[in-house]
Amino acid sequence: QVQLVESGGGLVKPGGSLRLSCAASGSIFSINVMGWYRKAPGKEREWVAGISRGGSTDYADSVKGRFTISRDNANNTVYLQMNSLKPEDTAVYYCNPIPPRENYWGKGTLVTVSS
Repeated sequence: QVQLVESGGGLVKPGGSLRLSCAASGSIFSINVMGWYRKAPGKEREWVAGISRGGSTDYADSVKGRFTISRDNANNTVYLQMNSLKPEDTAVYYCNPIPPRENYWGKGTLVTVSS
């Protein structure tokens, strides 16, 4: 079983940037698609972005053009570069394969966008 640890969250002003990291305790090379998800207060968890083993990416409409997902298979890490952040991006961000595996959910990392 792979353990996933998210980091890089924090408080940022609207228009700012953050880079999230997801470090896996084991190899993610065998996982075809890795993704980022988020859960905002009072809302259901939603999918944000995904990246295949080969590097193909896809994004939710709400973040397209602002967020960039990448993965380093050699170092078992997935990243989420977030630019032009908006208050509605405030959430706890998680990484997990797509489709998600229930026992892979980590604690997430909190992103707060506020002036």
